[in-house]
Amino acid sequence: MKKESIQEIKAALATITTKDDVRIQQWRKDERSGVQLALAQWERKCQKLEKELAHLEEMQHFERKARAQGHRLIAGIDEVGRGPLAGPVVAAAVILPEKFQLLGINDSKQLSAKKRDELYEEIQNQAISIGIGMVDHNTIDEINIYQASKLAMGIALEDLCFVPDYLLIDAMELNVSIPQESLIKGDARSVSIAAASIVAKVIRDRLMEDYARMFPGYGFEKNAGYGTKEHLLGIEKQGICTIHRKTFAPIKDYC
Repeated sequence: MKKESIQEIKAALATITTKDDVRIQQWRKDERSGVQLALAQWERKCQKLEKELAHLEEMQHFERKARAQGHRLIAGIDEVGRGPLAGPVVAAAVILPEKFQLLGINDSKQLSAKKRDELYEEIQNQAISIGIGMVDHNTIDEINIYQASKLAMGIALEDLCFVPDYLLIDAMELNVSIPQESLIKGDARSVSIAAASIVAKVIRDRLMEDYARMFPGYGFEKNAGYGTKEHLLGIEKQGICTIHRKTFAPIKDYC
């Protein structure tokens, strides 16, 4: 019987999803280094998949608990943009289906920009409804960033196509009659809040890229308005622009 080539084994491994496959045990006895390297790579891929599946299962705990209480339309709500010196605060509310499956979902701050973009597209495809709320720099200066964040979340909630019957909110409580649960670091603990975090982050980052073309010299396309060295140097060289938050230090020193 002709021995399988290493390329044939690699191609077969790409189709195998269980360690119980009898071919795995056969290939373990193969003395060729290329075969053993392919097996090691496949096992690392399996371990990564198992870890992501376990993480996704863990992040669905609060959604499962809410459904066990009879709730069906569960909205995760989060915001991004509290800390930047420029631009709006953006919130998202996301209702996911019960059988939502998206490996790699996590707190948006823990993900690369490329991964966020990929997950954003999948969330858009799978979500039952997505609502967006945005509060600009002027309103932030008028009512403070905490109240602006709360306002953005309320707008996102109202922007949903369906009225949810339960809310999971990242470290915030909203003055609404819908039952809700506030979760500290909820974007790393709840799949719905994590989805909202990713949606809000991608939308705000893309908006700041647009602002970078309107207001060059601050590096908004890279820092999203946060007070990086490049951003602060830009302020020193050319002063502030119209989207800077005038109540934030050190911006207020230039007003």
